[in-house]
Amino acid sequence: MDRTSFQKRYMMASDFDQTLSFNDSGHELAQLLGVNDFEHKVRGLARCNLIQQGGELAYLIRHDPDFRGVRREHLVEAGRRVRLKSSIAALLRLLEQGIEGVGFSFFVISAAPREIVVSALEGIVAAANIVGTEFDYDGRTGEVCAIKRVTAGYGKVTAVDDLASSLGIGSDRIIYVGDGSSDVHVMLHVNHGDGFTISVSENPQLVRIARCTVLSESAISIVVPVLDQVLGMPSGRIRNVLESNGLRLRDWERARTDRVTIDV
Repeated sequence: MDRTSFQKRYMMASDFDQTLSFNDSGHELAQLLGVNDFEHKVRGLARCNLIQQGGELAYLIRHDPDFRGVRREHLVEAGRRVRLKSSIAALLRLLEQGIEGVGFSFFVISAAPREIVVSALEGIVAAANIVGTEFDYDGRTGEVCAIKRVTAGYGKVTAVDDLASSLGIGSDRIIYVGDGSSDVHVMLHVNHGDGFTISVSENPQLVRIARCTVLSESAISIVVPVLDQVLGMPSGRIRNVLESNGLRLRDWERARTDRVTIDV
């Protein structure tokens, strides 16, 4: 379907770490560098409330001696090591073609370094559709020398608003998907604008905030509550939409938390 023929258009924005992936990109970078106490460092930063939740890795890269010397190539290699959830490409194909006259623009907004996310999603999500933490690099050594932007906490709110404004999409047509504490501010913001929020974890902070929670190992599972609660489709029609795209809704435990299994 031609993009201009969509009757409605929504913007879907997704977190990356443990939303589109199974593991945290910070762990992958720490292992690459031989840093063994990454979790302890992150917990220490969280306890002292020094930075926005989700921005711990950026702070460590810039200030922690164990992460000194990080270069762009380290971030790219860490991205290659991230284990992704299944069916991300299928999700993008479904959203790109639109669903019964409704179009979607998909973006990834992550507190992780942008180079990691771009590397991990290479060939799946266009780099232009990825917003992440950005660094300046020393022209002589290639090492990180400054933080340009951290997309955590209120930084995600700004990113969502900027993207929606550039697309001319109203706040009630924003869908945000996340998993952790760094997504709290942006979910509250999207809810306030009558948008739709999806948690993909049982994080107690998010479960109370998100419009719904979906637990699945398949990234495409998030389309089920979108079709159900945003587009108002009955369950039979949802199954038809999925089957017409080569997908089979094998199991759907419909509750406040949706547990979904889709075969590709």
